[in-house]
Formats: sequence, structure tokens, C-alpha cells
Amino acid sequence: MSEHIAKPRTTAVILAGGTGQRVGLSIPKQLLKIAGKAVIEHTLTTFEHADSIDDIIVLMAPGYVPDIEKIVAKAGFTKVTRIIEGGSTRNETTERAIAALGEGLTEGEDRKVLFHDAVRPLLSQRVIDDCVAALDRYQAVDVAIPSADTIIVTRTHGEDGEFITEIPDRSRLRRGQTPQAFKLSTIRRAYEVAAGDPNFQATDDCSVVLKYLPDVPIHVVAGDEYNMKVTQPVDVFIADKLFQLASTAAPEQADEAAYRELLTGKTLVVFGGSYGIGKDIAELAESFGAKTYALGRSTTGTHVENPEEVDDALSQAYAETGRIDYVINTAGVLRIGKLAETDNATIEEALKVNYLAPVQIARSSYKYLAETKGQLLLYTSSSYTRGRAEYSLYSSTKAAMVNLTQALSDEWAGDGIRVNCINPERTATPMRTKAFGQEPAGSLLSSEAVARTSLDVLLSELTGHVIDVRQQDPTAGAGKASGFEAALASVLDRQDGMA
Repeated sequence: MSEHIAKPRTTAVILAGGTGQRVGLSIPKQLLKIAGKAVIEHTLTTFEHADSIDDIIVLMAPGYVPDIEKIVAKAGFTKVTRIIEGGSTRNETTERAIAALGEGLTEGEDRKVLFHDAVRPLLSQRVIDDCVAALDRYQAVDVAIPSADTIIVTRTHGEDGEFITEIPDRSRLRRGQTPQAFKLSTIRRAYEVAAGDPNFQATDDCSVVLKYLPDVPIHVVAGDEYNMKVTQPVDVFIADKLFQLASTAAPEQADEAAYRELLTGKTLVVFGGSYGIGKDIAELAESFGAKTYALGRSTTGTHVENPEEVDDALSQAYAETGRIDYVINTAGVLRIGKLAETDNATIEEALKVNYLAPVQIARSSYKYLAETKGQLLLYTSSSYTRGRAEYSLYSSTKAAMVNLTQALSDEWAGDGIRVNCINPERTATPMRTKAFGQEPAGSLLSSEAVARTSLDVLLSELTGHVIDVRQQDPTAGAGKASGFEAALASVLDRQDGMA
């Protein structure tokens, strides 16, 4: 009988020893807030959610370990096992990590290690998984992308400045990223050999292996353009915008029985439930055993712009069922026209229905959702990324929904309330037909597909996310474009009409 060999553990080492000097800060740049959270919190979240990562060690800039401890405690990161003060150089920081990783290992035991820059918060799960998988075959792995720019080599000639001395072949040039991944025994051996070099100095760990263990091949995993490093002031702006625009795919349930198991006995309150997406959500949830309240102006006489009517609707649902698990708001008005030619009544209606109503619904729902650890679901439009002429009221209020979602998800996280936002592609609804008339068959997403994705989001653990629903993806008619690639898709959507 063959002896079972235990799978080696995989540890992510987050290197956070840098300062904020290049971005003009008095604090380390990894503590800078982007999209409402410290850069390093975004990075830690990515590794916390990576199935291929067993545990995480953080090497933090001297004097700032307590800051990381607070972030880890508040976010509830269970994989972070140690937070260590980094060294004065990159080399010293890595050496401290290697020493910590070796503690408690038995003789002959090895592990996989991924070293990642804390200030690369946009890392994808795909890159992490590819690095971990590559270590099954190789001892050292780097992540890189092709260089889109021509690289030049220069030499300075006194006061005359720089002059080109060489232009390497761009087809062979790559831009290095992180993680850099190693078998622990390999990176430890490389540093042990390097310690004998009085001139040892390196800015990354693969170069240490390349120089001091030249017989060890370093495999290259394809990175991606979004895995940027926040080092310059412009990087802060770009990263913040990418987080704002990024969307997430909703995990689907395994089968109809799963929906029924999760929804039976739950209470949904749907504002804007008279027709379209709201009506479809209510009917779909009810078919799986939920008690639903589909509220709308034309059916129940509920005016979302009236706070008293919102309060009454919620209190009635609670009185009858003893709970409210999900509150959904699909109510909205689409008024097209030049702002200078728009009357006060139209402006007031758009602001009350599209902005003030969701704010009031959120405020009124809070106490009920805090009790059930439930979810508030809002809706935006692809126009939220940038307003278009004659859509100023609609686009600006839809952008507000994204910001409201992100703010409330953070504000209510401690209460266990999840808040998300659905971003449907152009959808066949009565509101759209009223605004644009009949459109070619097949050119619009069905409201039923948006309703199904909405249900998936309600049943997920997601919070603070914008979820794209796109027609061209084959998944049940509802697109599942996810991650930062969807940010580009959303921007391109604006060129083809409003959602």
C-alpha cells in the first residue's frame, strides 16, 4: 500500500514594507484608502477568498503593525496567521518571512510560498491559482505581461542629459509583476547562497534565484494589465476608479431545490414590483417558497417617493410574517431631455423617485435587515460610469446608487447587512418601451434573466458589489461578466444606448 503524502501548505506573504513618499503621503501607501478601504485590505481580501491559499503572513513597515492588526480584526480575516515587522530593505524583509515560514516545519517538509506586493490590490484569483498550480512542476515562478511600450537603454553624458544606447527587441521583453512564487526550500537556499556575497542587493526575489541558483528554471505565469502597482499619484486615481467600476459575477445555485431550500420561509419586499424586473423577482421568489410583497404605484398604490408609505409597507410585511430578509428597489423613472429645457416638476420627480426614494427605503429597512442579517438590493444602469447628453438626471441618480451601495455596505457590515447593486444591460421593460418604443427582437436582455441574477445575488454572501447582467454571455441569458474586465464592458455599453 502506498503511503499517503500530505499536500504541502500554501502561504501568501504580503510584503508591505514600503512608504508613501512617491505618492506624497506621510503614511505607508498600503494604508492609503482606495474605494473606501486601505489598499492592503483589498489585497488581503483577495488572498482570503482564494481557495488555493491556506494562510497569510504580513510583513509590515516598522511602526505600523498595530494598524494592520486592526484591519485584520475588523475585516475578520481568518487566514492571516502572523503580522511581522519588516526590515529596512526588501531583502531583509524577505529573509524575515523565510525565517517565520520555517518555524514548526519538520525535517524534509516543504511548502509553497507566494510573495506579493501589498500595493497590488487588483490581483485576480486566476493569477493566484496559476502560480500555485505551477509550483507543482517548478521550484520558482514569476508573473509577467508583455511590454506594450518600446524599452530604451540610455546613458547620461554629463550636463547634456540622456542618450539612447540600445533598443532591445520588444517581443522578448516582459514587465514583471507579483506574486513571485517558490518552494520554500528553494527561496531559502537562494538567500543562504546570497548571504555569502558582500555586495548582495536585489529588488525582487526571482532575481535572487536567477543569480545565486542559476540551475533552477524560473517559470513565467501570464499576469494581467489590471494587476497594477500603486506607486505614483496617478496610480491612486486609476486604482480607485477601477474599484468603483468593477463588477462581480453572482454565484448561481446548483438547482431548483437549492433555491427552494434557501427561500422557503423568507420574506421579500419589492418596491417597484408592479411590472418588469421587480414583478419578475417577486414571482420567481414566491415560486420557490418565499413570502413576497410586490409593491408599486399602479398595483398597491405605493409611492416610493413618500417615506410614510414606505414605512407602512415594511411594517405591514413585518407584522404579517415576523421578519424581512430582503428589500429590493427597482422603482425608477427615465426622463430624457436637455436639462435647461426641463421643468421643475420633472426634475423633482426624478430626484425623488430615483434618489431620495432609495435613500428612504434603505433607512427604513435598516432595523428589519439588521434583525435577519439580510440584504438590500439596488439597481443602477450602464450610464453610471459617465453621463450622456439629455440623460443628466437619470445618469447622475444611477451613479448615486453605486456610491450608496458601496457606502452602506461598509457602514452596515458590522450589523451583518449586505448591500449590492445590479447593473443590467439594456433590458426589455415597460419603462424602456415607453421611452424608446419597440426595439428589434433579441436586442434587449429579458427582465426574467435580470430577475434570476438578482435572486442569485440575494442568496449570495456578496456585499458592496456592482453585478453586471449582460445579454451576450450564454449563461441562462444573463451575462456574468466579472472582475475589472467588466468595467471596460460597462464603458463600451454607453456607446450602444442606455440600460
